Amino acid sequence: MLAAQRRDLLLERLRTDGRIVAKDLAAEVGISEDTIRRDLRDLAAAGLCQRVYGGALPVSPAIADYATRQGVQVDGKQRVARAAAALIEPGSTVILDGGTTTLAVVRALPLDLHATVVTHSPTIASALEEHQHVEVYVIGGRLFKHSMVACGAAAVEAALGVHADLFFLGVTGVHPETGLTTGDADEAAMKRALAHQAADTYVLASSEKIGTASRFSVLPFAEVAGVITDADNETVRALEVPVIQA
Repeated sequence: MLAAQRRDLLLERLRTDGRIVAKDLAAEVGISEDTIRRDLRDLAAAGLCQRVYGGALPVSPAIADYATRQGVQVDGKQRVARAAAALIEPGSTVILDGGTTTLAVVRALPLDLHATVVTHSPTIASALEEHQHVEVYVIGGRLFKHSMVACGAAAVEAALGVHADLFFLGVTGVHPETGLTTGDADEAAMKRALAHQAADTYVLASSEKIGTASRFSVLPFAEVAGVITDADNETVRALEVPVIQA
């Protein structure tokens, strides 16, 4: 089998099966496991899969740049956003992560809401301009432009002074085996810091993120109150966490 044929096969298996186990596929098609692993390394280097122990998982489309992500799964993000917004009680303090789904949450909030919002995203902060009764606190630090959020040691230190009722967490991958993941180590650390400052953390996971994985772990499922998603499939049902269907 030619290299191009193997590449097409691997991508098709990722699309249809949602994962590749190198040992099993090698035995099935009569190719050495080393060849499969080498092909997976090439696909990972091209950003077409996420390698994991024993094989690979689909790469999340949420690792694309911010502008591109604004046009991905718009309807699904809006559904997730409405479900998240419904969890915010008047008078509560909420931490909002960055990202396009969280921006949709802001747009789903009633304009007369009385609440306090803490965010490390200048985009999220500016989107709250018309919410006259929402007090906004912005955490500063190094700007990670992929998600338009502040990260780094200064941002993490500032987060330690926050105590909130809810944290709406954005991730790029949600998978029963790899858990909650994102594509940048500093951003993952910032998300963990924010989650530890909230009584409850809810994951915003539109359907394109379900069943995918990125490089860096954020939190185990045991540390979140639930996953809010518009997806309803076997992968969602396999998550060891409460699921709120949007």
